[in-house]
Amino acid sequence: MVKIAVTGKGGVGKTTLSGTLARMLARDGYDVLAIDADADMNLASSLGIDKAPEPLTDYQDLIEERAGEKEGMFKFNPKVDDIVDKFGVTGPDNVKMLVMGTIERGGSGCMCPASAFLKAFLRHVVLKDTSAVILDMEAGIEHLGRGTTRGIDLMIIVVEPGMRSIETAQRIKQLSEGIDVEHLAAIINKGTAANIKPKLEELGIPVLGEVAYDPDLMEADFNGLAPIDVGGKWVDSVTEIKDRMLEMIAGFEKEDKAQ
Repeated sequence: MVKIAVTGKGGVGKTTLSGTLARMLARDGYDVLAIDADADMNLASSLGIDKAPEPLTDYQDLIEERAGEKEGMFKFNPKVDDIVDKFGVTGPDNVKMLVMGTIERGGSGCMCPASAFLKAFLRHVVLKDTSAVILDMEAGIEHLGRGTTRGIDLMIIVVEPGMRSIETAQRIKQLSEGIDVEHLAAIINKGTAANIKPKLEELGIPVLGEVAYDPDLMEADFNGLAPIDVGGKWVDSVTEIKDRMLEMIAGFEKEDKAQ
């Protein structure tokens, strides 16, 4: 099982990378579930899916039925094992996709049926269900305060040249230590690693690789195509990163077995 969360500050290209990695893993033979957990909900286009499924948060009747109790109480462990089949869509390379919708705001979040439902779902799919899960997280660091990334194998932080991106990576590293996220790595997008890689390594964040600007990526976006269906240097670079990512996760598994 491969369980990956992709995060970073807004505008760094994490959604494009998430969709491309999901398609690549599917082509490698993984049974992939891609989860759009970003409030902007753009993962479908990077997967090559024309019509994204409705966000799970739109199904209020379902949430109340599964997670609600009488007198305003809620269930901590609502039934969620049928959600992928009922509310997901299947895209190219047989990648299954779900959209989470807007999760509660502010700190650890509200104690409500919607919160209980979404957290139970994330626990279930990340820990039990599929061979590969890709979580495209919302920009920034708020989601870490809600603990929605517990149980993953690797959190990938997408960074770009500039100190704001490095500062976000540093905050993610600090917060991850308190929510059982043991392994982080970075992908450098839209630039070279020369000045950024040393700063990330000082933070204890290894770099999986870098992806330079590629006009083919802009062409794919303009024509409404998934990057993997267009190809080019950008996709070639992500392929190499994907291979290194799988090697890194395999190394984690060996370390766990040795302990």
